[in-house]
Amino acid sequence: MPISIKLPNKSALVMSALLGSVIFTSCASVPQQSKQQLSQSTGERALNQEALANSTGSVAQKSEAAPVPQSRPQLIKKATITVIVNSVDQSIDAVSKIINNKQGDLIGLNERQPTRENTRHTASITLRIPQNQLDSTLDELAKLGTVGNRNITAEDVSNQLVDFQARLTNLRRTEANLQKIMDRSGSVRDVLSVAQELSNVRQSIEQINAQLKNLQNQVAYSTITLNLEAAVSSSSPQRGLGSQIQETWNNSSHSVGEFTVGLLKLAIWLMVYSPYFLVLAAAIYGLNRWRRNSQPVRTTPPAENYDG
Repeated sequence: MPISIKLPNKSALVMSALLGSVIFTSCASVPQQSKQQLSQSTGERALNQEALANSTGSVAQKSEAAPVPQSRPQLIKKATITVIVNSVDQSIDAVSKIINNKQGDLIGLNERQPTRENTRHTASITLRIPQNQLDSTLDELAKLGTVGNRNITAEDVSNQLVDFQARLTNLRRTEANLQKIMDRSGSVRDVLSVAQELSNVRQSIEQINAQLKNLQNQVAYSTITLNLEAAVSSSSPQRGLGSQIQETWNNSSHSVGEFTVGLLKLAIWLMVYSPYFLVLAAAIYGLNRWRRNSQPVRTTPPAENYDG
């Protein structure tokens, strides 16, 4: 039996060929478009990185061009000056006026008067002056006479000040946190524990704050030690006749008073020990009497009378 196969018509073949070509074309175009988009995004990213690098470089150049300003060093300055003057007393008065004009403080004064021959009248004065007035004050002190020596020392305490301020900030932050914990605590035990820790932190804050203020005060005010020396040595003055007589009278009066006090003390001692003295005197008297009574009585014959 012959088999008959029905072949598709020509229009159906043409339509299927057209559909296949469209599908193939679309599939081929998709990767190309994705590659183009990927290349475009990569280019944009490279441009962005380049722009970012340029901006970073410009910022770095600006930062290098404009250096960060450094803080001024905090210095504790101390000065020592020796001045040879004609009159120490007048120089002390002049120094007092200089201190008042510079709004400073007189810390100490040690004056030594000459007590022996060939010794000088000297004085040592310690004063505190605002640091910005240090140089001008030293210049005015040098005008009092002839400068023997002059010395200025400075100590940088910038790091110590920064350290104290940082520690103080951290302790205050800890104090605030402990206060919050204490407010949220419920049990009495927790409250007491936090309160003890809070007390320790506050004590540390007070200590560091005191040290910080002390350093800041030393930075704000400079210390000057001024040594004044008389130009010529002065001998001890000759004492007058009146002062010698007065001293002799005082010494003799003092001696009489001491002798009188000694006699009064002796009388008191005798009064206290008088019973023992009476017992001793009675014993001696009784012994002597017993000796006299115990001796035999010797009779002497009567003398004969002879008539001539």
